[in-house]
Amino acid sequence: MAEKQVRKIIHLDMDAFYASVEQRDNPELRGRPVAVGGSHRGVVAAASYEARKFGVRSAMPSVTARRKCPELVFVKPRFEIYREISRQIRAIFAEYTPLIEPLSLDEAYLDVTVNLKNIASATRIAQELRERIFAETQLTASAGISYNKFLAKLASDHNKPNGQYVITPAMGPAFVEDLPVGKFHGIGPVTAAKMNRLGIFTGADLRQQTPAFLQQHFGKAGPWYHAISRGIDERPVVPDRPRKSVGSETTFAEDLVQSSDIEAGVKAMLDDVWAWCEKTGTTGRTVTLKVKYADFRIITRSHTSPAPILLKPAAERICLDLVRAILPTEKPIRLLGVSLSNLSQTAAIPPGQLALNLA
Repeated sequence: MAEKQVRKIIHLDMDAFYASVEQRDNPELRGRPVAVGGSHRGVVAAASYEARKFGVRSAMPSVTARRKCPELVFVKPRFEIYREISRQIRAIFAEYTPLIEPLSLDEAYLDVTVNLKNIASATRIAQELRERIFAETQLTASAGISYNKFLAKLASDHNKPNGQYVITPAMGPAFVEDLPVGKFHGIGPVTAAKMNRLGIFTGADLRQQTPAFLQQHFGKAGPWYHAISRGIDERPVVPDRPRKSVGSETTFAEDLVQSSDIEAGVKAMLDDVWAWCEKTGTTGRTVTLKVKYADFRIITRSHTSPAPILLKPAAERICLDLVRAILPTEKPIRLLGVSLSNLSQTAAIPPGQLALNLA
C-alpha cells in the first residue's frame, strides 16, 4: 500500500489588519497606539501592536480601551478599503493554489501540497506569499506551516508579527504536549477552565485522557480533543463551503453592564455578519442573538422575517429589539453573539453597507 502523502498547509494571517492599513495610509499614526472603531459608545474593531502593549484588544468596549491607554487614537473604519485589499491578497493566493479556505477578510488556509508553481517547499511558498503581499500592499503578514490546519493556525501565532513558523510532523506531538490547553484553537475560556478543574492543563495532560473520559465530560467534542492532543487533524482545506448560517460572537475583556455598551456590542457583531453577507451576496431571514452572562448562563433570542432581510438598518432594528427585551440586565454580560440563518443568495443587498469584520 502506498504511503499516505503528508499534506502541506499554510495558515496566513495579516498583522493587525485594519489598524495596519490606517497606519500605512496615514504616516502620523505610525508608531502610535491606534484603535479602529468608535471612540465613545462603540467597541474596538482592531488594535495596532502599539495599542496591544497596553492591553487593548479587539471587541473591547471603547471606554475600557481609552482607560487602559489614554493616548489611544481612534480611527473610523474604512470598510471598502479593507475589502479591496483583501481581494488583492486573495488574488495572490490564487496564483499558488485553488485550495483556499478564507476564515475572514484577513486570514485563510491554503493547501499547497500540490501547487500551481510546482514548489516543493511550503516554507518557501509562505515566504513568497508574505513578500508578495508586502510588495503589493505594504502590509505585513504572518504564516504558520504544518501538516494540518490545527497546527498551521497555532504556528502562525508563534512568530507574530511579520514572521513565520513551521511545525513538522516530527515536531507536532511535542509542540502540542507543552502547550496550555487555553492556547488550543477551538478551546475557549469556559472549556479551558473545565479542563483545568479536571486536572488537564497542557496538551500532555489532555493526551493522557481516554476517549471515553473525554466524551463523558465534553460530549461530541471529546474525539476532537483526543485527536488534537496528538497533533492529529484530518480536516481538508475546503474552498467556498456552503454555509447554513453566518455569525459573530465575542467574549469581552470586561463584563458589560451598561445598556449602551451592550447595544454597541450587538451592533458590532452585526457589523461583522453584514460584512460577510455583502461580500458574498448572501442574505437571510432569521436573526439570532446569543447572550452569555457572567455566571455562564446562556440565552438566545431569535426573529424570523417572512422575506429575506436586504437592508442593514432592518437587521439592526431586529437585533436591538431582541437585546432590548432583556435590558436592563440584572447580571453582567460576558459574551454577545449575532447570527443570520435561513440564508439565500441575492444580488439585492445595496452597496455601501459593508461593515466591521472583527478579527
